[in-house]
Amino acid sequence: MPAKGVSRVGGLGTAAVLGTAVATAAVLTSCGTSTSSAPGRVQLPPLHADFDYQIGGAYPPPAGVRIVSRDRTASPAPGLYNICYVNAFQAQPDERASWPADLLLRDAHGKVVVDEDWGEALLDIGTAAKRERVAARVDRWIDDCAAKGFDAIEPDNYDSYTRSQHLLTANDATAFITLLSRHAHARQLAIAQKNTVELAGLRKRTGLDFAVAEECAEYDECGKYAKAFDDRVIVIEYSDSGLRKARSGFGGRLSIVRRDLDVSTPGSAGYVRKVR
Repeated sequence: MPAKGVSRVGGLGTAAVLGTAVATAAVLTSCGTSTSSAPGRVQLPPLHADFDYQIGGAYPPPAGVRIVSRDRTASPAPGLYNICYVNAFQAQPDERASWPADLLLRDAHGKVVVDEDWGEALLDIGTAAKRERVAARVDRWIDDCAAKGFDAIEPDNYDSYTRSQHLLTANDATAFITLLSRHAHARQLAIAQKNTVELAGLRKRTGLDFAVAEECAEYDECGKYAKAFDDRVIVIEYSDSGLRKARSGFGGRLSIVRRDLDVSTPGSAGYVRKVR
């Protein structure tokens, strides 16, 4: 992933860095929710459809767009498949004070563990009891997404355990995302896996329905996502070379867009959106 992910603009959350550490994860079957439990209750995004990534600010989608992702503070785009972005595993700086102190991950010295790239405190999902409490708050955001009319949620920072100073594990992350999946499906929302290719093979156990993958072509990961999610993958590349590589390998199969790192809005100096 990008050295510092994509910028967080105007207080809206975007993607975090995908850690290089690869953990072997196992999820207890009793905690899992298979995607097969959701048919008829959730609508999945269309395959190989034109996509726009608007988590840095909402604007009228370009002609031909069928899928759009927006921050949870925004409203859905009428007539399209709408994905609601939620920063589920970390506390953004302007929201940190609103979290109970004991739900912020702390090291052996009691210091809050922070994702230094974004200044975001990691949430403590290291025990079942704390996962339930963190999920209860994120579930309220999911409820808001459902009430606004979104079709799916995109919980970011699934990979935050790789930045936790070994205080959290892949098992903690998969157990937590399973809780979110269960609630999203109860609200008739699909749920995306955001990045974290090393856990893609667990998507049926965790109940994840599709993938949102940043720079998977740049890092030769698109094939792994495509296999795990039956081509129901949305790809965001941040360079022209990444876009060319994505289209060369998966242009006829996946939803692919090139955006600028700031995920900015039209009229901004750095705005970029390309599909070819």
